[in-house]
Amino acid sequence: MKKVNQVSEILNVFSPAPLQESQMAEFYCKDTMQYRTSDKYISPIEDIFDICRMPEENNACLLLGHRGCGKSTELNRMAERLHEQGYPVKIIHCSKDLDLLSIVHSDLFILMGEALLKIADKVGCVIEKQLLEEIEDFWMERTETVTSQEVEGISLGTEASAGVKWSLASILSIFAQIKTDLKFNEETRQEYRRKIQIRSSEWIRILGAVADKITDKTDGKRPIVIFEDLDRLNPEDAWTVFYNYAAILSGMKFPVIYTFPIALSYDKRFSAMESYFITKTLPMIKIEKIDGQPFAEGIAVIREIVEKRANPALFKNDVLDKLIQYTGGSLRDLFRVINAAAKRAERRDSASIDMEDADYALEEEKTSLTRRIEQKDYPFLLNIIQGNKERIEDKEQLLNMLQATVVLEYNGKRWHNVHPLVVEFLKGQGLMEDVGE
Repeated sequence: MKKVNQVSEILNVFSPAPLQESQMAEFYCKDTMQYRTSDKYISPIEDIFDICRMPEENNACLLLGHRGCGKSTELNRMAERLHEQGYPVKIIHCSKDLDLLSIVHSDLFILMGEALLKIADKVGCVIEKQLLEEIEDFWMERTETVTSQEVEGISLGTEASAGVKWSLASILSIFAQIKTDLKFNEETRQEYRRKIQIRSSEWIRILGAVADKITDKTDGKRPIVIFEDLDRLNPEDAWTVFYNYAAILSGMKFPVIYTFPIALSYDKRFSAMESYFITKTLPMIKIEKIDGQPFAEGIAVIREIVEKRANPALFKNDVLDKLIQYTGGSLRDLFRVINAAAKRAERRDSASIDMEDADYALEEEKTSLTRRIEQKDYPFLLNIIQGNKERIEDKEQLLNMLQATVVLEYNGKRWHNVHPLVVEFLKGQGLMEDVGE
C-alpha cells in the first residue's frame, strides 16, 4: 500500500482493514488520542500497554469502542511496540476462525491454546514431551474421526504412528483441523466444546504451563493474546460468552485483551464485568463539540489520516470536509463513502471526486443507516438532537441505537450524538421543527 495520486487507486488505500505493522511508519497517525479523550495525557491504549508489561497475574482487559473508530489499528500499533520491547504477542482474528453467529466461551480457549503454541514455536521455546503429550491426549482421545482426518496433506493418525508424535508441529496440525471444525462442522464443534466444558480446569492448567515455558524463554516477559472482532458479537451472544464465564476468561496467567461491544456498557450487567476485567474505551475522534459547534482539531486530524493515504488534490474544494462532517468521526464510515464517491468519479472518467460524487455516496450511506430505525425510534433520537446528549433515561433504547451505530458516543466528557446522516434524514422527514415541542 502506498499513497495514491489517482482516483482509480483510492480503493487500494481506503480498505476497512486495519493498518498492519509494515504500514505503520507511512500511514499511522499517532496524534489522535487527545481528540478522542480531550486530554493528550489520557490514552486507553497506553493504559493497556502498561498493563501488559506488569508482572502481576490476571491482567485481562476489555477494550470497548465503536466499530470503525480505529481499535484494530491501535491494537496492531500496540502489538508492534510490545514486540519491539521483546514481548511475544499473538492477535487472534475471531471472524476468520469462528462463526461469530455461533460462538461460545470454550471456542476462545481453543484459539488461546493455538495462539500460545504458535508463540512458543516462534520464540523457539522447547516444550517437553510430557506437556505436549498432555495436549495431544486432551484432544486426540475425543474420537477416532479426528485422528484420521487430513490436515495440510498429513494424516494425524499416520503422523503419530510415523514417530513424530508429541512434536510441536504435530500439535499445531491438530489445532488447524480443530479450527476448521469449529467454523464449519457442527457435530465435531459440539464435541470440542463439551470437552472444554467438562475439563476446563485441566485445559486452563495446560495453558498456564505453556505460558510459563514461554515466559522462561523470553526472560520473564509473559505472552500476550489479543482477541479481535468480538465487538461485532450481537448483544446476547456477547453476554453468553462473557457474563456467564467472566471469572474463567479473566483468570489466565498472562495478559489477554478482548474487544467488546461498546453498547453493552449501558447494560446493568456490565458493572459485574468490571469486577473481573480492566475495562477501557477507545472513543471516537470528536468532530463536533457538545454545543453543536465544529471541533476544528478533530476534523484536522481526520483530514491528516486521509491525506496520508491520498493526494488531497483528488478531492475538489470542500468535498473532503463534507465527507468528514457527515460521517461523524467514524473512520469506517468515512472510508466507505470515500470509496463509493471514488467509484462514481472513476466511472465519469474524472480525475477527482466532486461534490455530486460525495452527495451520492452519502445518500447511499444514509439509506443503510436509516434502515436500522423505525418511526417509534424518532422521539428518542429527536430528544438527543434537542440537547439531551448526556442524560439519557432509556438505556435499553440507547443500547439498541449504539449497536446500530445510529447514535455515536464521544468522550472525555461522556456524551452522545445522533449520526449526522440520520439527522439529515429526520430533517428530510420534516421532523426537526417538532424538536422543541
